[in-house]
Amino acid sequence: MRRKDREMPESFAYEMVDKCQWAALSMTEPEGAPYCIPVSIVRDGNTVYFHSAKEGLKNRCLEHRGEVCLCCVGTVYQPPHEFTTKFTSAVLRGKASRVSEEKEQVHALRLLCEKYTPRSYGAF
Repeated sequence: MRRKDREMPESFAYEMVDKCQWAALSMTEPEGAPYCIPVSIVRDGNTVYFHSAKEGLKNRCLEHRGEVCLCCVGTVYQPPHEFTTKFTSAVLRGKASRVSEEKEQVHALRLLCEKYTPRSYGAF
């Protein structure tokens, strides 16, 4: 980080993951080009889950090279009479992998539903 005076602890990054409504997932295409897409995320411990279709460019990128960068933006504030936008954010880097175990898939989907559709989720 360039501005060390603004660096926050790891716990702050996880707080941003929990707070943000969506995140930008950045990857590398098999041909080497950058690729970024918004995703709905949820965290369990130090694991971050997002849903994906079984096919598509996102999956090809992840299968080719699992290294990812996830940018989460929390609170956004535009102060009146100032030419700026203030926001909290965190950037996480890691390796993404497909969840293949059915029990973990159900767990991740349940967490996503509880976060993004709590009223609908409770109806089932």
